[in-house]
Amino acid sequence: MKVKKSAGILLYKRVHGQLVVLLVHPGGPFSKNKDTGQWSIPKGEFSGDENAFDAAIREFKEETGTRLEGHFMELSPVKLKSGKVVYAWALERDIDADTVVSNTFDIEWPPKSGTLKSFPEIDKAQWFTVDEALEKINEAMGDFILQLIGKMEA
Repeated sequence: MKVKKSAGILLYKRVHGQLVVLLVHPGGPFSKNKDTGQWSIPKGEFSGDENAFDAAIREFKEETGTRLEGHFMELSPVKLKSGKVVYAWALERDIDADTVVSNTFDIEWPPKSGTLKSFPEIDKAQWFTVDEALEKINEAMGDFILQLIGKMEA
């Protein structure tokens, strides 16, 4: 069985001296009324022949509408409960979370209805303090935030 891989970007900035990170909430019917543990860094799957960093940049653009450049800090990959491995890079950058525009995906909804509906990959983006983010983010991906703090303190 082939291991699924995703790559993404953890954006961060300082507001009044406090570290905040950008997280996104998945769009679509499965996460609609769920909050805690549902948020993530902007990320997406990539195939074996694509470079993880290039995939992270592509996915960030697809999910937020923003193309990133700058000095990226590589973080150690994490493994989700599903077995998927997520690669990530951190970048200090400010974007307006309220203007994020995501690409869409199509699924049959409701299930077995024969009706194809389109949903945004992410339905919102928001800046969170570290404590808030660690509560909102998928548990395994919280490690990216802890790694970022560790690298900033080093």
